[in-house]
Amino acid sequence: MLVITRKEAEMVQIGDDIIVKIVQTGRGSIKIGIEAPAHVRVLRGEMSAELAALLPGQTLQAFAQRNTRPTATEQTCCEAV
Repeated sequence: MLVITRKEAEMVQIGDDIIVKIVQTGRGSIKIGIEAPAHVRVLRGEMSAELAALLPGQTLQAFAQRNTRPTATEQTCCEAV
């Protein structure tokens, strides 16, 4: 794992087309902005278990590779997280 230090408004580039920007730092948390192509699914880590429960028999990798909008059930899951 690469661990780096960034300050507010600084960025990290991943490959040619993904940029992670530190938008705001606060007490005990940070806000990041992620610019990625539409075909790249970006999920928060804690969503993995919830999606696995909603999509039995389907791996997170298979879900992430699916190039569609989330279903109503998936949207509900994601909004609550």
